[in-house]
Amino acid sequence: MRARLIPAVLLLGLTLGCAGPSPKPVEVLDERTGVTLGALKEPIELLPSAQGESLIAHKRITFAYLGPVEWNRSGAFSYGLWVHIAPGDDRPLGDIHAAGAVTLILDDGPLTLSAIEPPALGRPPYQQVVSWGQIGYFDLSIDSLRRMAASGKLELNVRAVDGSVIGFSPTRESHTALTEYLEARGISAD
Repeated sequence: MRARLIPAVLLLGLTLGCAGPSPKPVEVLDERTGVTLGALKEPIELLPSAQGESLIAHKRITFAYLGPVEWNRSGAFSYGLWVHIAPGDDRPLGDIHAAGAVTLILDDGPLTLSAIEPPALGRPPYQQVVSWGQIGYFDLSIDSLRRMAASGKLELNVRAVDGSVIGFSPTRESHTALTEYLEARGISAD
């Protein structure tokens, strides 16, 4: 029995090791304001969903990044989604702060995001990838965070200047990172 268990444990370890590390959650105290900030160690990276011709015709494609944020002001919690668009020379995107410009597509349907003004802290929750990109913060509820973590599908749709929609998909699995984020923040999955 034990001889059969050892190969199974080794196979499981090898499988989990090959899955690649997920961005782990971190917590930082902003000493200037006293607000504790909870975020992923690294944001989730997304590429345009329909790359085909875009990769061939252009040298630089647009990337998107997102990450959940928790602000704890002496026990008063609020949540948001940090979104960073690193524009390439493929299709110009519109203002991500405009109403209805950014939508998450999850297993159970779309989640239209509303821009918010984040607390003024001494440090951002995530670092910009490029200085010329757009950054926006969007309102999230605990239920929205749970929906994101429970979803196997996570796409970001952003409205382009011409009114069309550009879809972005994660470069790697995001479910685990979002689930770990909820657990680290003490938010149950139900």
